Amino acid sequence: MSSAGPGRRQATATLLLVGLTILGAALRLWHLGSWNFQATEIFTLRDSGSPQFGNPRPLGYLLNYFLVRPLLPLDEFGLRLLPAVFGVLAIPVFYIVCRRLLGTRAALFGTLLLTLSPLHVSYSQLARYWSLVFLLSVVYPFALYWGIRERNRGALVLGLVTGVLAVLAHPVSVLLLGGLGVWFLVTYLRPGYVADLWGQKRVKQIAFVLVIILGAIAVRFVPMLQSWIAEHDRHPGSGQFLLGPRMALGLKQLVYLVAFVESLTLVLVLSAAAGIYPLLKRKQDRSLGVLLASVALFPIVLITLLSVRTPVSTYYLLPAVPVFFMGAGAFLDRLLDVDGKLRPHWLLPAIVVAGILASGGPTLISEHLNGRRYDFRGVARWMEGQLDAGDVVFSDQPMVLAHYLPGIKVQPLRHNTRPITQSLGTLRQSGTGEGVWIVAPAPAHAFRTNLKQGGLATWIYQNCQLQNTVGVGRLDFREQYLQVYHCPVAGLTDRVQNGSSQLTGN
Repeated sequence: MSSAGPGRRQATATLLLVGLTILGAALRLWHLGSWNFQATEIFTLRDSGSPQFGNPRPLGYLLNYFLVRPLLPLDEFGLRLLPAVFGVLAIPVFYIVCRRLLGTRAALFGTLLLTLSPLHVSYSQLARYWSLVFLLSVVYPFALYWGIRERNRGALVLGLVTGVLAVLAHPVSVLLLGGLGVWFLVTYLRPGYVADLWGQKRVKQIAFVLVIILGAIAVRFVPMLQSWIAEHDRHPGSGQFLLGPRMALGLKQLVYLVAFVESLTLVLVLSAAAGIYPLLKRKQDRSLGVLLASVALFPIVLITLLSVRTPVSTYYLLPAVPVFFMGAGAFLDRLLDVDGKLRPHWLLPAIVVAGILASGGPTLISEHLNGRRYDFRGVARWMEGQLDAGDVVFSDQPMVLAHYLPGIKVQPLRHNTRPITQSLGTLRQSGTGEGVWIVAPAPAHAFRTNLKQGGLATWIYQNCQLQNTVGVGRLDFREQYLQVYHCPVAGLTDRVQNGSSQLTGN
C-alpha cells in the first residue's frame, strides 16, 4: 500500500495536469484568428516580415519569420499562433517548476489558477512576445537558483540559456536577475561565510562569469533604456494613442499598481502574499521565501519608480507574474492542512479557489466576446461604403485602421484640434472631399482614454455628427466601443472657419 499510494497520487496529478493543459489549449486557441489587430500587434506584423537582430526584442519576430512565415500567412491567426503555443506550454512548464519548488499540491493549485487566468489567456491571444516572456520567466530565475544553491551545472546552464532567450524576447526580463541578486545577498552575505565561499575555485569562476554577464547587460541595456526614454519623450504613446488624463506624481504610480493588481485580481494577489509570507517566517523555507518575494518585488518596484520619468505599461511587470500563481498555490496547499471545524477539509481551499475564479470570470468570458480589442476592422468595413474621394480620416490607433483601410491615409487623432480644423479648411477650399471622419474610443471610465467635455470633445460635438458605434459588450468594466463621427465641410461653423476654435488640451 505504501508504495502504491505515491504512485497512484502521481498518476492522478499527471491526469489532472493533462486535463488542465487541454483546457488551457482550448481557451487559448478558441477564436484565435477572429479578432482584428490592435495597437502594438501592427508592429509585430511590420517587424516579423523583416526582422532585425538589432531590434531590442528580436526573438519573437525571428520565430515568426523562420517558423510561421514559410507555412502560414502572417495575418491575425498566423501571428498569434506562436503566442498561443507558448501560452499552452507555460501550463505544464509552470507545474514542473512549481512542483519542485513547493510540492505537487501547490503546483496543481497554481496551475489551475494559471490555466483559467484571464490575464494569461489575453497574453496568449496577443500577437506579441508576452506569452514567450512569461514562459521563459517561469524557468530561468529558478533554474539559476537551483544551479547556485545546489551547485547543479545543468540547472545553471538551463538558467543561463533561458535567461538569454527571455532577454531577447523582451529586455524587461533582465530585471528578474535583480530579484535573484537580492536573494543571493540576503542568503549568502554573512560575516565569515563570504570568505569561506570565496576560497572555493568554482565560486570564483561563477563570479567571473557574472561580471561578464553584468558588463554585457550594461553595454546592451543602458543605451537601450536611454533611447527608449527619449523616444517616449518625443512620441508619448508611440504616436498611436489618444492619451488619457494626466495624473499627479504619486497618484500615477498608485493607479499603475492598482491596474496591475486588478489585472491579476485582488483575491489572487492577497492569496499569493498569504502563501509567501509563511515561507519567510519558517527557517527551513526562508531562502525560498526570499527568492519568491524578491523576484516578484524587484521588477515591480523598479518599473514603478521608472514611471516617474517615462510612461510604462503593466505589460512590463509580466516577468514577476508567475510568482503570484506560485504563492497562491502555496497558500491553497496550506489551507488543505488547516485543522478547522469546516468539513470536509477541502471546503476552505475550494471557497478560496472559487473566489479567485469568480473575480476573473467576467473578464475571462469577455475575452471571447471581443478579445479585449477595439473593432477597427468592423469600423473600416463600414467606412468603406461611406468615404468620398478626398475625405480625411483621423483615428486613435491610426496604424490599425490604416491596415484595414488600404489606400486611405489615416492621421493620428490628438487632443489638439488644429490639424482637424486645417483639414476641413483645405477641403473647403479645394472642394475635393465632403468632410473629415473621426474614429475615437467611446467614454468608458475615469482612467481610460475618453472623449471628455472640453477641448476635442467640444469641437466634435459642435461640428460633427455621430454616424456609428462599433463594438461588442463585455461582462466586465472594459468596454471597448469605437464611435465614428463625420464632420462635413458644409456644416463647418463660422467660429471654426474664422480659425478661433483651435482648442487644445483634454
